[in-house]
Amino acid sequence: MALLIASDLRKDIAGQPLLGGVSFKLERRERLTIAGRNGAGKTTLLRMLAGETSIDGGELSVAKGVRIALHDQRPPIGDQWDRRSAGRRGMALREYLLSGCVEELQIEAQLAQLETKMASGASDEQTLARYARAQARLETRGGYLWRNRASAMAHGLGFRDADLDRALSTFSGGQLTRASLARALATGADVLLLDEPTNHLDIESLEWLEQTLVDLDAAVLLVAHDRWFLEAVGTAVLELYGPQPTRARFFAGTWHQWRREQAAREIALGKAIDKQQAEIARMERFIERFRYKATKAKQAQSRVKALAKIERIERDPADAKGLEFQFAKPERSGRVIFELLDGRIEVGGPADGADGDPIALLDHAELWLERGEHVSLVGPNGVGKTTLIQTLAGRRALAAGKLSTGHNVKVGYLSQHAEELGAGGPAGQSVLEVAQRATGMTPGKARALLGRFLFSGEEAEKPLSGLSGGERRRLSLAVLVQSAANVLILDEPTNHLDLESREALEDALRAFPGALLLVSHDRALLDAVGTRTIAVEERALHSYTGGWPEYVRVRDERRAGGATGAARGPLPAASVNSSASHARAADGAASDGVRARAGARAGGGGRAADATDTLPVAPKQKGKAKAKGPSKNRVSAQQKAEQEIEAAEGALRALEAELTDPAAWATRYEAAKSEARHTAATRAVEAAYARLEALVD
Repeated sequence: MALLIASDLRKDIAGQPLLGGVSFKLERRERLTIAGRNGAGKTTLLRMLAGETSIDGGELSVAKGVRIALHDQRPPIGDQWDRRSAGRRGMALREYLLSGCVEELQIEAQLAQLETKMASGASDEQTLARYARAQARLETRGGYLWRNRASAMAHGLGFRDADLDRALSTFSGGQLTRASLARALATGADVLLLDEPTNHLDIESLEWLEQTLVDLDAAVLLVAHDRWFLEAVGTAVLELYGPQPTRARFFAGTWHQWRREQAAREIALGKAIDKQQAEIARMERFIERFRYKATKAKQAQSRVKALAKIERIERDPADAKGLEFQFAKPERSGRVIFELLDGRIEVGGPADGADGDPIALLDHAELWLERGEHVSLVGPNGVGKTTLIQTLAGRRALAAGKLSTGHNVKVGYLSQHAEELGAGGPAGQSVLEVAQRATGMTPGKARALLGRFLFSGEEAEKPLSGLSGGERRRLSLAVLVQSAANVLILDEPTNHLDLESREALEDALRAFPGALLLVSHDRALLDAVGTRTIAVEERALHSYTGGWPEYVRVRDERRAGGATGAARGPLPAASVNSSASHARAADGAASDGVRARAGARAGGGGRAADATDTLPVAPKQKGKAKAKGPSKNRVSAQQKAEQEIEAAEGALRALEAELTDPAAWATRYEAAKSEARHTAATRAVEAAYARLEALVD
């Protein structure tokens, strides 16, 4: 039985149609994800279903007794001028969470009233029956333990017991957004409407939320941009598409299945457009050729009429606007980018202009970053990830310890909230002025750069203060791309970006040849980009070999074994020293992964085989006949690529010989440093082979 049925819903905004013909049904335990570009009306649709925005057309049917709860992107309290939330500012978090459980509170009030009445001597059958019915209703809502549901949701989203009695006005914007989500979950509603529920959640809370939603005996309709979350939670997709008024298309399947189906539709649409264009061109040629020829004039006129009746197949102009960019190849830096020894990082205290003693976030921290490494920095909210990368970027001072920066290191830093935009500029500066000041480009070149990041025409004249979160992020990326940095330090770079922009960023970072230190809660980005993971655990830094999947595997194995943190004991061999035994056993041979890429390496100490052993190279032909193989320039480029492979493999063999020394793996720090060097050398070999393969193909 459907809990909610929407039939041909329509909505106008400021007299302009936004939604038109939106129809779907939602059944219990179905989790429907809403897909569509920014501005398609996803948030508006959720508010229409929750009754917070009027419906201008169509019909919405809700089954009897079904309760609906909405988690909005708007925090529960705004600024001091926000009348909507004025009465909540002094409200305790616990009271706010319970305020969503209206029916439970009403039942408890009714029970208390009846108990008072019975204590006064009322024992008539009607009173007792009312009391029994009220108790039964409360039992269906969790009984007298229903309040524990609110506490459990708060704990799952990162709140502590001490937070429950704090006033809402004492929390940050991100914490208030999490409180709104906890309140919606605590209601026990039959239909949950969630707008960007993953915002401001760390990875642990994200994983908890995924499991909670999957286990709920309720229907869920949600909007999100976290690709792993969408795949883990969603059972169907409601796609809002087309020019406004936006229409809806239902797809029964997971988010990735829908993406594959969407790609197939795009290919089919492209083929249909090409076929129609070819037919139109054929008809136009006939008309042009025979229009003034007496014997064919009638046929030509018939073609003119047929041409006018053709309904042209076209793409939605909005679909053509997509973010595509790449980082230019930067100058080569020294091998070592950063080396942090015995570092102590603090917040608060006199250094931050605060009273009281500073709080240590990291103590005796050690970190090593090499040229070409792509490292992910992970950990719960509040453990010091942002403070650490600010220190590495030179924006904060170490409280203790030593930080060394390598030769010719040029850092490009992207903060979580794009605070660096407009720094040092006048108030009211435009997007174009910000770009010029940050890059030193001429107005024409700055406009060309901004156009690649979807700031075209008048959009480049927008004031910085009027930009949305997504627009500020795109502007920050434009400045970063032009910085020519060989080291990128990024703090939550996918914040406020839509799915297409996230994928464009992912592609650009994956191809970036320099070093990367990435802080993100977007697990799809961590999986695609990271080659090593550094976790902040127990006020220390712990390095894990491999990317995000390897870190998760080791973490889950440790949890299954009853351990609670990496700092309580040495890391498992697979997490730090997985290549230690490999390097010692190889005795100068290249790694198995690289050897597989090479295809035909025999032995460990010898020279790499010629590319002709594994890759086809056209033989030279005598005489004047033209060769059918690659051109001379292509052959020359192949030979150069082969030399680069030999050099990279030689460097890898030399490094692996060096790493056979037990001293290279004697401590956790030395092991992490050795692993980082081995990873960078392996990537260099793989990149060399990729260049050769591209030339051969």
